[in-house]
Amino acid sequence: MLRHVAAEVDMLTVHQLAKSFALKTLFENVTFSLNSGDRMALVGPNGCGKTTLLRIIAAEETADSGVISREPGLRTGYLAQGFTDYPAYSGVSGIMNDTLSTIVGRAAGDPDVLEPELTAVSLRLADHPDDAALQLRFDDVLRRMSTADPGRAASILAGLELDQLPGDLPAALLSGGQKTRLGLALVLLDDPRLLLLDEPTNHLDIAMLEWLEDWLSAFPGAALIVSHDRVFLDRTVDRVLAMDPLTKTTAEYAGGYSDYEDQKAKALQKQWSAYYDQQQEIRRVKQDIQRTRDQAASSEFRASSVKRGGAIMAMKGYKDYKRSMAKGVAQKAKARARKLERYLDDEERVEKPKRLRNMKLDFADTAHLGRFVIAMEDLSIGYDKKAPLLSGLWRSVSPDARIVISGPNGSGKSTLLRTIAGDLPPLAGAVEIGPSVKMGIMTQEQTNLDPKLTPVSTVRHAFDNETAARSFLAYFLFTGDEPLLRNAELSYGQRARLELARLVTEGCNVLLLDEPINHLDISSRDQFEQALSQFDGAVLAVVHDRAFIGRFAEQIWWIEQGELFCEN
Repeated sequence: MLRHVAAEVDMLTVHQLAKSFALKTLFENVTFSLNSGDRMALVGPNGCGKTTLLRIIAAEETADSGVISREPGLRTGYLAQGFTDYPAYSGVSGIMNDTLSTIVGRAAGDPDVLEPELTAVSLRLADHPDDAALQLRFDDVLRRMSTADPGRAASILAGLELDQLPGDLPAALLSGGQKTRLGLALVLLDDPRLLLLDEPTNHLDIAMLEWLEDWLSAFPGAALIVSHDRVFLDRTVDRVLAMDPLTKTTAEYAGGYSDYEDQKAKALQKQWSAYYDQQQEIRRVKQDIQRTRDQAASSEFRASSVKRGGAIMAMKGYKDYKRSMAKGVAQKAKARARKLERYLDDEERVEKPKRLRNMKLDFADTAHLGRFVIAMEDLSIGYDKKAPLLSGLWRSVSPDARIVISGPNGSGKSTLLRTIAGDLPPLAGAVEIGPSVKMGIMTQEQTNLDPKLTPVSTVRHAFDNETAARSFLAYFLFTGDEPLLRNAELSYGQRARLELARLVTEGCNVLLLDEPINHLDISSRDQFEQALSQFDGAVLAVVHDRAFIGRFAEQIWWIEQGELFCEN
């Protein structure tokens, strides 16, 4: 049973934490500690239990066993991944219909927003003086009002570009990315001492990422961060806690994410070297044992008879001597075999390194592109002819283009992709598409997946039978019963992988990718980059991952303030 206790030294200590679902063990014996100033990354493949571990520390879920120790009164800020409501930071839940100004005012300690709430809680507390939950809510509202810092609140909202939204806008009308940024703002406004951030970098453009990096560098508390943005982790964390889905355990590494990768690669190489040496020693010992057994058998045979002058004569004394020698040799062979068995059962024996399954993408069957692919002719895009997001665009795309489209959120990146794909009509001008183009688009909202279908039925059209379809999906890490789940039940990462699988089955030769790696873990991002490097076609991708941009892009289209700038 999990126990939460007050810590004497460390801000947070997690000791031998374990969690299972049904017959599947997520992790066991997870142990680490955090203190003020610590920045720890929590990394591992999707599905290994990162989010579950954060939820357990945030007391939103229980573990099967282990101890969590924390400072008394430690204020924790938890940003959930893909949440649909905001934290009940003041005892209020289900506030999606509140306006931005109300939500932010409550979090920032605005007296105009909180005084009515304080009065209401006071009246209820007078009628129920022993209600501990009401007392905690009363104390929390007082704390927010007493620590309110309008300048700090304005800085956080500006850094996440929430200050540009109208204050009377209901939160329910925000986009998914805006909701994520608002959730992050609420966590930061709560003035926590311990931050638990699950994918805080999703839906942040590069300017916002850099702002958050600076904010975290000045944050006096501790932070445990799940993120697949490699550059972000390199710039923010000083330790890495890696979850291993094969061993179900964790290992801690010093430094940023690149340091962790280097240390892990060296440790893996060392393990392989030790394993090969061990296997050679095992083969040598087995050969030695076999030679000894052969020697014993040969001695026993010679002891049973002696050939002299063509006649076989029994020689009792000689036979007894030879049998005694054979017995000794056989005992030596048995002793060596027992020693080998003990060696093989030893806990210090070097295990063969296990390899995680990686996502396999195969774009080999894409149709050949002609020289003419995409041309934008005096193109204007947007939703209002009087106020286009971009106008007067004259751009062309070559058959082997590797173009990354980047820029601030809301500048028109996704709109440009949707216009090229034909999902949105141009406000003016035209988009000309080459006759050999077979276009595939992956939307940020994953709207090309029918929620009623399953992964198998999504790709079934491309295969002769269901078995072949399931084998294909296994390359995209869909195993067990996962191919039979409804798409609506899939996680964000699973949906992203299924979108990629769909594009592969359609044999596209031009890919329009809107935030394609947002929900992919780091290993899958690496695999995706490698696959795209082998793709024989044109790629236009909206991406904010700076590591991806640095390794993939041959051309960058930067969009800002109604202008498109091209960088080679």
